[in-house]
Amino acid sequence: MEKIKTMEEAMLNPELTEVVQVDNALKDFIVEYTGEELNPENGEVTVEMVVEVLASHFPEVVFALAEENFIRGYQQAMTDLEVSEEEEQNTPYNHLTQEDVERMKTNNE
Repeated sequence: MEKIKTMEEAMLNPELTEVVQVDNALKDFIVEYTGEELNPENGEVTVEMVVEVLASHFPEVVFALAEENFIRGYQQAMTDLEVSEEEEQNTPYNHLTQEDVERMKTNNE
């Protein structure tokens, strides 16, 4: 049985706790800068630490990414809602009244 998550657990992004793997010059610079800025005890820099440093020193970038993500999420939600409404309208039983449903139940018993 799957454990029920709290709201806080559901909102956690596990990618934020991942240690950044340096594989190019830009990452190397950002990880080094973040490490010097935050000085983590274990010497490892996580994605969350990089976001924290970027947000404090370059908020325009973080804001632009967050805004784009929000807009795309909102557009997807609207698309999902439209599809859901179309599917609901195309249900073969959507024209039935409560009396029709009760009659069908009685006939099937």
